[in-house]
Amino acid sequence: METEKKPTVSYFRRKKEKQEKIVILTAYDATFARFARESGIEVLLVGDSMGNTVLGYDNTIPVTLEQSLDRCAAVRRGAPKAFVIGDMPFMTYQADPAEALHNAARYLKEAGADAIKLEGSAAATAALIRQMVAAGIPVMAHIGLMPQQVLVAGGYRLAGKTEDAARRLIVEAQELEAAGVFAIVLECIPAEVSREITAAVGVPTIGIGAGKYCDGQVQVVHDLLGLGSDFLPKHAKRYVELGSQIKQAFRTYAAEVREQEFPGEANSF
Repeated sequence: METEKKPTVSYFRRKKEKQEKIVILTAYDATFARFARESGIEVLLVGDSMGNTVLGYDNTIPVTLEQSLDRCAAVRRGAPKAFVIGDMPFMTYQADPAEALHNAARYLKEAGADAIKLEGSAAATAALIRQMVAAGIPVMAHIGLMPQQVLVAGGYRLAGKTEDAARRLIVEAQELEAAGVFAIVLECIPAEVSREITAAVGVPTIGIGAGKYCDGQVQVVHDLLGLGSDFLPKHAKRYVELGSQIKQAFRTYAAEVREQEFPGEANSF
């Protein structure tokens, strides 16, 4: 059931203090946002994963700010009492701090988001995060595998595999916490490393392919519902195969039209 009060950033730290898991799901439109919120999911991420899932791109790189804002506004309309996080697309915050601050503010002012998420190391983003938080913009960080850097990395690769790499991730998380983030997404990091990171910071860690020791989990809605391709990431689980059900419904509709079974009397005026 949907609670009366919409969560705020204090919700995240309170959940960690109480050792209660945080559930986050991606959403890209009003319909699925409503379904998620009515199912008791209080936090929705309007991920730049929309590039792969709904816009037909090979990766997240082509997603534009306007596309993201439009989807974020739709999610807000569909779930007025959810905590909505807008995922800032590639090159909407990396080039110029003033432009980044303006772009981030648009999520709150125009799209009705409660916070933004950005990818990047502490060295690349900490100063910007401080500016955003000082301006009143809540920020969620994202370390480990970073999809916006897939071209530089040469693919999607597990992060933190060596002792040195794991140590760097722990330091990264601590520096990002010091910069003022309210939560940190850990993507494709070994479970034991994620456990160390989670213990080393006071803000919640949100895992995606980072094991069970994170303070919460986020998953892509299309993976959970079986709406994507046949490929399923190792970190995901299909809870239903909606894709095959939808295709069967479409086939039945098409057959009934061709065979003049639809529309029938019940569907006519």
